[in-house]
Parts: sequence; C-alpha cells; structure tokens
Amino acid sequence: MHITNIISQVFGKFAKKEFPSFIQSIINNGYVKFLGLNMSEFRQAKYYKSLNDLFTRELAINREINVQEDVFISPADSFITQAGSLKGDIALQIKGMEYSLEELLTFHASTNISKMRDGKYMNFYLSPKDYHRYHASMSCTVKKLIHVPGKLYPVNIPYLKKELGLFVQNERVILECYTKENKLFYMVFVGALNVGQMVFNFEPQVETNKDVKEIQVYEYKDLHIQKGECLGYFKMGSTVLMFWEKDLVDIVDLLDQNVSFSQAITK
Repeated sequence: MHITNIISQVFGKFAKKEFPSFIQSIINNGYVKFLGLNMSEFRQAKYYKSLNDLFTRELAINREINVQEDVFISPADSFITQAGSLKGDIALQIKGMEYSLEELLTFHASTNISKMRDGKYMNFYLSPKDYHRYHASMSCTVKKLIHVPGKLYPVNIPYLKKELGLFVQNERVILECYTKENKLFYMVFVGALNVGQMVFNFEPQVETNKDVKEIQVYEYKDLHIQKGECLGYFKMGSTVLMFWEKDLVDIVDLLDQNVSFSQAITK
C-alpha cells in the first residue's frame, strides 16, 4: 500500500469519529471558520455528528436544475482547472501536463476510445471547502462502472503542476454513460489524499481506499439516472473529470472559474 493511502486511512479514522457533542461542535465550527465554508444552503455546523458527516453534508435547500435536454450541468461545486478538446486521446491535467485517455479509462473501455478521439473534456477540482456530493450531469443510462485502485496523491493545483500522470496514478471510479440518443460520455471520479474514499449510492459494493489491488468492473442492463440526481460523495476534496465523444457538445468557456452544481457547462 502506498504511503498516501496509509495517511488517508489514518485521517479517515479521525474524520469519522463521533466526539461528545460539545467537542464535536468546536471541531466543526473550527473547520468551517478555518476554510471559510459557506453554510447558507446547509444545516448549522453543530448538527453534524462527525467531521466526515460535515464533509459529506447534503444540501438543505434544493437547487434549480436546468431542464434543457441537450444541456449538461456541472456535477459538483468546483473549480475548472482544465478544459478543451482532446488531441486524439490526449488530455491535459494542467497546462503542460498531458495524459492518455485510453490509459486513464483502462483496457476495460478500450473499445470506445475511437469514439472519444478529438472529443471534449473538462476537469472539476473540489477543494476541502466545497460541497462534496456529486450529481448526474445529464439524464443518462449507466452501462458500466470501473473501479481502478491506485495511489492517493493530492489533486490541488501545485500537485497537478508537478506530478506527471497524476490522474492515471490515482485511484478512480469510471462511469460509462449514454444519452437517450446513445451518445457516449464518461464521468471519472478521482480519489485524493486525506480519507480518499468515494461512495456511490447505486453501487454499495464499491469500496475505495481499501486493500483492493485488482480492477473491479460492474455492468448494468437497466440503470437510468436523472439529471441532477445525487450519485454519491467524496469523503474529502477531490476531482471529477468529464469526457464527451466527438461532436456531442460545445463546452462553455469556464477555465479557471468556480462553478456550482446545476450550472450549465455546455451550450
């Protein structure tokens, strides 16, 4: 097991521990103030039973979802670190740092790589202060989930600039999705340092940052997800990557901007 996984497991034990309410309230409020969390859409910090409970908080106020059938929405509150057109199957984790989509998606998705060449992509970085739940960017059919064990390097900007192939090295969960017109897009959820766990509501068998060494593949015949539906959550900040087959979308220019879950990201 890599040192990043061990560190994340240790921190995870602290984060999920439920301290006496008085102490937990101090921990939660200290975290909120230190990171400057905006809690206006959530319950007050004192009501969360653990730091992990606060990390994975649900919205207390529902957001309006764009109902246009051809518009994708942001899957999470995040910062767009990179976006654009694939060059063949090459994407950027940050300017000057390339990686192969085929390597990211693994051989379990290799038959679809030809569809993805010269398509579009967008990287969503969730910082520790962000709302940690992720949602369906479009109503779709999920045909495959691929869980790839790996390291848990940080995914913040400084680390993206220095660690070559970071997304390919880190643990990740890949969703193979199809629109109602049978057009292909991928959502890739990348684990990161501290806790390093990802939860998927529709697939409880997925356990990340565990002693799993082999790639696990789950296939579905009739798994339909509605736009805006909560798919699960990160137990700390991390990254969501999206990839669309060629000519499926025109992305909005959001590079180096903060976006919110439910905001339009295609036009």
